Amino acid sequence: MKVCRRTTFNSAHRLLNHNWSDEKNREVFGKCNSPNYHGHNYVLETWLEGEINPDTGYVIDLGILKGIIKEEVEDPFDHKNLNLDVPEFKTLNPTAENITVVIFKKLKKRLPEFKLTVRLYETQNNFVEYTEDY
Repeated sequence: MKVCRRTTFNSAHRLLNHNWSDEKNREVFGKCNSPNYHGHNYVLETWLEGEINPDTGYVIDLGILKGIIKEEVEDPFDHKNLNLDVPEFKTLNPTAENITVVIFKKLKKRLPEFKLTVRLYETQNNFVEYTEDY
């Protein structure tokens, strides 16, 4: 059985590779390389796969999942500049792909008993998904 919790957060970021020249960063990342940063209204889907507990009828109490997501994602990422405020991105380029992997690792530590999939929408049309195989 799969269950999902959807949440949103707003963050600013700047895409850049610190090993490249300003010119190459502008060439590769375009407007996403703005030195003044830019923001997104991210939508996060956290999918858990597991067995239904016969006593509760739940895979997980979604209130518990909500709290974990708030602590691990919303509190540290919401209304933050990812490059400046989030330690994981001090040297890691905050692309949608890298943000998703960071979120996955943070959540997996708290939810090791489930198969986890994290889907992050950067815009209505662009999203990435990271999952694990057993």
